[in-house]
Amino acid sequence: MREMLYAEALVESLRRRLATDERVHLMGLYFLGLTKHREIMARLHADYPGRVYHPPIAEVGYVGVAIGAALAGLRPIVDIATASFIFQAFPQIVNEAANIHYMSGGSTKVPMIFHFNHGIRGGGAAQHTHSPQAMLWNTPGLEIMAPSTPRDVMGLVKTAAASDNPTAWVDHVRLFDTRGPVPDDGDDFAIPFGVADVKRRGGDVTVFASSWMVLRALEAAETLGSEGIDVEVIDPRTLSPLDEQAILDSVAKTGRLVVVDECHRRCGVAAEIMAVVTENSFGDLVSPPVRVTTADVPIPFSPPLEQHVEPTTDKIVAAVRSVVGAAPG
Repeated sequence: MREMLYAEALVESLRRRLATDERVHLMGLYFLGLTKHREIMARLHADYPGRVYHPPIAEVGYVGVAIGAALAGLRPIVDIATASFIFQAFPQIVNEAANIHYMSGGSTKVPMIFHFNHGIRGGGAAQHTHSPQAMLWNTPGLEIMAPSTPRDVMGLVKTAAASDNPTAWVDHVRLFDTRGPVPDDGDDFAIPFGVADVKRRGGDVTVFASSWMVLRALEAAETLGSEGIDVEVIDPRTLSPLDEQAILDSVAKTGRLVVVDECHRRCGVAAEIMAVVTENSFGDLVSPPVRVTTADVPIPFSPPLEQHVEPTTDKIVAAVRSVVGAAPG
């Protein structure tokens, strides 16, 4: 094993896909956003000049081109950059890519990946801070992955690139500077979709979190551990397919649930997870489950207001304390 930045692991995962499958092509320049790590991506572009394209800013157009390339036998990986820009391409993603396999009676596949950076990153304001994964989850036909560690991004990208289904790759720029262990160069591995990961084991309360929120949940767990509260952190890694059993097994053990997510509260990822648990494991709960989400307002530009509406570590700590304190006995 070796340590890598998340940004390095992301680019390495793309490099491996380009090296091992000539059908893989990249479309887009901003996989790493407008960050200091763009130079890493630039080196990859230089190494594969004939298989990396820089389309004009016309999301509905270049996503449509990529869908056509997938139908013709390629396996494009398309960077939409800031998640909010995916709304410009919604007709192609949710009404074309997601439906083609079904509407063709299974005879036609759309093997491609849509990458975007979601969430609150500091000063993005209302038009550059969306987390649209719940909207995409409401679209049958799409796979959705949300890695939170360097190891997970490498393993999930391999699985997504080999899938015959269109996959939404939910990313977060705040992950790029985080570090973690990854397998050595010779160990090209895959992480199967639909298999959650227990990022921290505990017996008092289950905290469900994905993407950047996993790190905040782990920070909260450390604080709570010093108070004698033993937190288990469940990272689904993919939303579609979702490893429901891993969540239910954890809640059966702890009896308590806090769901953390950067989507808005209404009809968000957190709402679905709470529905899954209350429908299937209501009898295991010893206190009402709690959601920690982004408030139902457009994201403000002001840093203090931005922090006020986002799911912070302190809010997770407070939510866990509330469910533990609400339990009988």
